[in-house]
Amino acid sequence: MSSQHAHDHDHDHDHSHAPPVSQDNERRIFIAMLLTGGFMVAEIIGGLLSGSLALIADAGHMATDTAALALAWLAFRLSKRPADARRSYGYHRGEVLAAFVNGIAMIALVVWIFVEAIRRLFEPVEVLGGVMLWIAVGGLAVNCVAFWLLHTGSRDNLNVRGAAVHVAGDLLGSIAAIIAAGVIIKTGWTPVDPLLSMAVALLVLRSAWFITRQSAHILMEGAPQDLDPAAIGSDLLNTIEDLEDVHHIHIWCLTQERPLVTLHARIKDEANPDQMLKTISSRLLDRFNIEHVTVQIEKTDCI
Repeated sequence: MSSQHAHDHDHDHDHSHAPPVSQDNERRIFIAMLLTGGFMVAEIIGGLLSGSLALIADAGHMATDTAALALAWLAFRLSKRPADARRSYGYHRGEVLAAFVNGIAMIALVVWIFVEAIRRLFEPVEVLGGVMLWIAVGGLAVNCVAFWLLHTGSRDNLNVRGAAVHVAGDLLGSIAAIIAAGVIIKTGWTPVDPLLSMAVALLVLRSAWFITRQSAHILMEGAPQDLDPAAIGSDLLNTIEDLEDVHHIHIWCLTQERPLVTLHARIKDEANPDQMLKTISSRLLDRFNIEHVTVQIEKTDCI
């Protein structure tokens, strides 16, 4: 029994088995972080002065988002560090970890908004609609720019998507604050403020739960949804003539865009192991877009 290792021929063995992190994604997150953090102060002051929960909730979103965007940016920076003896795959998982923390933070914030909103429904407070309106309009403009920056970035990157979820929550929060301010100015009905805050929180919760669940799946070494071990084994057996059996197929992700596969392949006695190795890895790249594969070639039954 012999072991062979298939790898993208364009990479050296001391690399992290993955394409470089996009400079554009990193730049977009950094600019969004500056915009969000800069306006956060204005929303905190405006929320306290006006007494608006919608503004305070949106300011809370922005405070959390500033930290989340900073964490996402830091993850991109860390992922550029080369692999070493202690971290043979490098620091790419930092992106997934950042997305997971972002999702948990958003879920916690949603819980806080609900608790505060329910309290205000039973104990209404005075809300200054005029101050609330102007601050909310400014927040909407900043959030639109930040969301555009992230939404037009890489949609396949879980870290960017996690950051975009945070900013989307801020954008929705600003819209809710504008609507609430308009109702309060026109009618003086203050319960609209906590009610709209709860509506926005539900929308944010759905996206935050998706990001948290998906990043947790990657951290738990789960297989990508579009890659089925049985389908991969069947495809290899049906397309490669000298292949007798494929087993011990394991699939996981380093990040959302970087699937990894290990498998055992039993070949016919007359087959060339090196050629079979190239054929298997080429098929996995062409058919399933898997660049990094570790293949153990066998000519006898697996022990």
